[in-house]
Amino acid sequence: MKQSLHLRQGLNLTMTPQLQQAIKLLQMSTLDLQQEIQQALESNMMLEISEEESSAPVMEALPEKKTDHEDTVTSEGSQTEIPDELPVDSTWDDIYDTVMESGSSSAETVEFESQRSQADSLFDHLLWQLELTPFSERDHAIAMAIIDSINADGYLTSPPEDIHQGLLSQLDELELDEVMAVLHRIQYFDPVGVGAQNLSDCLRLQLEQMPESTPCREQALVVVNQYLDLLATHEQSKLMRRLGLTERQLDAVVSLIRTLDPKPGASIQESDSEYVIPDVYVTKQNDKWQVNLNPDISPKLRINPYYSAMIKRADNSRDNACMKDHLQEARWFIKSLHSRNDTLLRVARSIVEKQTGFLEHGSIAMKPMVLRDIAEELELHESTISRVTTQKYMHTPNGIIEFKYFFSSHVSTEGGGECSSTAIRALIKELIGNEDLSKPLSDSKIAEFLKEKGINVARRTIAKYREAMLISPSSQRKRIL
Repeated sequence: MKQSLHLRQGLNLTMTPQLQQAIKLLQMSTLDLQQEIQQALESNMMLEISEEESSAPVMEALPEKKTDHEDTVTSEGSQTEIPDELPVDSTWDDIYDTVMESGSSSAETVEFESQRSQADSLFDHLLWQLELTPFSERDHAIAMAIIDSINADGYLTSPPEDIHQGLLSQLDELELDEVMAVLHRIQYFDPVGVGAQNLSDCLRLQLEQMPESTPCREQALVVVNQYLDLLATHEQSKLMRRLGLTERQLDAVVSLIRTLDPKPGASIQESDSEYVIPDVYVTKQNDKWQVNLNPDISPKLRINPYYSAMIKRADNSRDNACMKDHLQEARWFIKSLHSRNDTLLRVARSIVEKQTGFLEHGSIAMKPMVLRDIAEELELHESTISRVTTQKYMHTPNGIIEFKYFFSSHVSTEGGGECSSTAIRALIKELIGNEDLSKPLSDSKIAEFLKEKGINVARRTIAKYREAMLISPSSQRKRIL
């Protein structure tokens, strides 16, 4: 193949460093943006936080006035004034009493957040109780194997037989009865019901640890041991017939069972608090909805006038070139930050303008809206709208809501209009919330109610929305109380 040179003209989109930085800042969450700003302030000497001139009054220096009590001693024995010079061959501690910080002799300041206790897991909680319980070395090894098999909800993930088989290679002549004996001791650990093999076992353990004088305790034990399946399907008549109880007596038994915790381990699991900082605030002023940026999410940055004045235009020295690079990076960063805030505010105002019904009446009045609707109105690309609406939050009268919540698909209505899927979910939740628990609404009945309102939704769509909201089917929502 013969090599040759060709001259060709064309247009290509190039991702410049400025564009990459703008996109990076645009898709950042509030917390990530604050960290990025702090990192830029530490690495670039040309950047600084703009302080308002009128933020704090300037205190003029007052003339010093010497009093007659210059060398008086307080009740604690310390002097009220500091002498100009210390005596020769003396130290500060020889003249003044040193107040030691309570609880620590370290001179370093300890951050408050680092003093928070770590989130305690169920495994740690059980292990702590194990160390406080007198066990032989053999039983301690069995207990460790059992605790390792307990999941976060408090249930055994492996049957005692499997635990016994796994310990045969470690402990000589181990019997299954030994494993069961240690398991019974662990089942009396906190929380009550931990170490159960199934739901029936968990509820039984909690009932057995109640005082024997507890009303309906014996009947409740019979239900959880033998008729838990009938209780789950709410078959009231069968339960009354097999237990020989009246309706009122059965109600008392079921009320006692409902006080039990089906997942005892979940109460021990603690997670660190997660805080959401809104990017914009939506308020109503003079019957109009106003959107404003949160002034606390990003400080106002400016170019340091002292360092920028030191740059010499004709100087090509290494230090001067470095300062020029820092100045250019600082200008790019500030411009990208302003562009991010401007795009965020424009998108937020467009969303509020289209979803005024939600702000006035809640989720039921949500209108269908997709990313393309905002992109066409603001003449931006859909990918840009997607970046702006990811991990961005809006403070509204209905709570702090993520931007993506306002975007939803649509369902056709009889009048030829459209209804948001979010509004349909809200209607389904409202209908189920107001239903008669003795006769809960089926998915077909909910579809009929929505059809009466002019919304055509299939039964399988109702089932899909209901499952997405973690709402049980009608057979499981039925209550016998």
